[in-house]
Amino acid sequence: MWLLDANMPVQLVALLGELGIEADSAVARGWNTLSNGALVSAAVTAKFTALLTRDRLFGESAAQALEVYSKFGIVRVTLPQLRASQFLTAFRAAWQTARIVPAPEQMIEWPA
Repeated sequence: MWLLDANMPVQLVALLGELGIEADSAVARGWNTLSNGALVSAAVTAKFTALLTRDRLFGESAAQALEVYSKFGIVRVTLPQLRASQFLTAFRAAWQTARIVPAPEQMIEWPA
């Protein structure tokens, strides 16, 4: 199951569901005020395996948490920040080219 950081459109949860990925958002869980490391810890405790974010510095601030949680990965989505409907269209197009494959204990960028 994947978690969307507070900086990701919550509408992406439904799109990921259409793509066969179970997901939820930090906003829906009330976790949007957690620091990056605390967010990773909460996500792992709740059985999430990956977090999607647009935050360039997320990996740096959550690096210690990634060392502790060997099966958890972070994906920094590098698509431009757009209105939700435009972002979802761009996300779907990028997904058709290359699906997201989270890497345990790492922060990867997608699309590459």
